[in-house]
Amino acid sequence: MPSRRADPLTLEVVELIGDVVTRYHQEYEHAASSHQLTGAQARVLNLLSLDPMPMRKIAQRLRCEPSNITGIVDRLETRGLVERRPDPADRRVKLAAPTEEGLQTADRLRESLDFAREPLAGLTAAERAVLRDLLRRMLG
Repeated sequence: MPSRRADPLTLEVVELIGDVVTRYHQEYEHAASSHQLTGAQARVLNLLSLDPMPMRKIAQRLRCEPSNITGIVDRLETRGLVERRPDPADRRVKLAAPTEEGLQTADRLRESLDFAREPLAGLTAAERAVLRDLLRRMLG
């Protein structure tokens, strides 16, 4: 029976992806804490700044339990960064949406993330497009 061991190039790529993920999480946590947020709160606020959505959808997007999202949204709401409002399409559903202060905080948070800015600045636009396309293919 032939061995199914990965070749050295595949192993190196997997290791590099792991390094990128680790660096991303470290810098995201650092940026979040500089805004007195946890990493999870920052990710929820960032997601909502792009599109208000129900808790269930936030949980799906971030791949976590809806009960965790409820607690995170509660804390963001207490800070005045998020509010709950009826969904115009279905008034039985509540959307979590950023307040004006929440939008400003999300913008400042994105500005303070150096993770992608510096390494990606060393790539040409064409190289960034190839990287994006390859990552999309990997994710299906």
